[in-house]
Amino acid sequence: MSYLDLSISEMKKAIDEGKVTPTSLAKESFERAHKYQKDINSFVTLTEKNALNQLENLDSVEDNPLKGIPYALKDNFSTKGILSTASSNILKDYVPFFNATSVNKLYSKGAILIGKTVLDELAMGGTGTTGHTGPVKNPWDKSRLIGGSSAGSASSVAAGIVPFSIGSDTGDSIRKPAAYGGIVGYKPTYGLVSRFGLFAFASSLDHVGCFTRNVSDVAYVIDAIKGKDEKDMTSLPDDNIKFSEHLDGNVKGKKLFYLKEIVNRDNYKDSMDEELDEILNNFDEIIDKCKNLGMEVEEVDFDKEILKAIFPTYITISCAEATSNNSNLTGIPFGPRSKGKSIDEVMFNSRTEGFSELIKRRFVLGSYILQKENQEKLFLNAGRIRRIIVEKMTELFKEYDGMILPASGSIAPTFRSETIDKLSDRYLLLENHMAIGNFGGFPSITIPCGFVKNMPIGLSITSGVKKDLDVLNIAYALESTMNYKNQIAGGVNDER
Repeated sequence: MSYLDLSISEMKKAIDEGKVTPTSLAKESFERAHKYQKDINSFVTLTEKNALNQLENLDSVEDNPLKGIPYALKDNFSTKGILSTASSNILKDYVPFFNATSVNKLYSKGAILIGKTVLDELAMGGTGTTGHTGPVKNPWDKSRLIGGSSAGSASSVAAGIVPFSIGSDTGDSIRKPAAYGGIVGYKPTYGLVSRFGLFAFASSLDHVGCFTRNVSDVAYVIDAIKGKDEKDMTSLPDDNIKFSEHLDGNVKGKKLFYLKEIVNRDNYKDSMDEELDEILNNFDEIIDKCKNLGMEVEEVDFDKEILKAIFPTYITISCAEATSNNSNLTGIPFGPRSKGKSIDEVMFNSRTEGFSELIKRRFVLGSYILQKENQEKLFLNAGRIRRIIVEKMTELFKEYDGMILPASGSIAPTFRSETIDKLSDRYLLLENHMAIGNFGGFPSITIPCGFVKNMPIGLSITSGVKKDLDVLNIAYALESTMNYKNQIAGGVNDER
């Protein structure tokens, strides 16, 4: 096994003991990135020159767990002097003059940036198929998608190219690809990590998070990037607690719940198949593992009609906010400028030619929602439904330490399946519940918990605002009961 296949702590120990160097790790990471690019298309840009500069200056960096560790970055984060496209043609030549705060923090820790990863265009989508450089494939099975929008960030970790990557999560854009890729995906409390320099999609829903191959590594990464940022008014003060020093797996006495309506088999009589049946059986086994660890697990009723409203509520709010946030993408300050006889015509032609059909649909929908005559019926009503959901969940998190549910009602779909533009196209209840974490800014994690038809599946754990340590420790404890820690996909890596 290569040192690059180890956990962050094991990799850092090997560096400290002189068994491997940051330069050799970065070199191997780049070799894998180039080797698997054609197969899975993880990257928009590989950053060899930037990495070389980092490595040359690594001696000036104080020692810490991420020093010398390679990582990948979703291409909707601003990177000074490095192409930052958000996987859209309208930004295909955009090179920022500043770094996102999370990027600066990782630079200061000596983490080595390997490349910028493919996403669904402007982070709008859940398939990983709409980026301007082409679809991202699942390393476990290249006929299947990895999910999105943080597709390349997920696939680069799942394939073993890097031990961690940074992504963004607006509806489940970290956690769903993590489930499909057999890795860990974490979305912290809203504001725990600064969003300055993240290209905004839906500002009230956007979170910065990460992918790793085990829960401990999540703690190291979040420790490095969390904290108050004067450039982000929504960022939270740092409590100076290092998550990595408080993971002990002691969860005895913790109380968990799951939503009856989401895992009730009676709700899926018309769509139940072997795949879904195995996922629900796996969830039953997880509940037993929770109890064996000393946790209580209870079933909770939640209004089924409200749960069905999650998806339309998400679409309404996110499209409205996206339309506003991306109004500056006119072809004049950024991207290729189309011809026209007037400023209005230039902008109209640039946006028509610069955006994919999916993005144009979202912007048209967002504009319709924001029209004065529609705001009360659509946008404000969606906000009311969001409030109902968040208030109900907040009350539950006062009584319980966390909510557990299957991360998905299916394994990663094939590219031939009828995948459409929404959080999921299969089970309205099982697929869409993870957007609750974005509605309330709740910390939420997905960990691998099994295989169905030789493809990985995941478990979702969510808790109340600022209960990040609870979420991580529960995940850490459950991870110890299973054999899916530090796994790397076999689909492109059989020779390793």
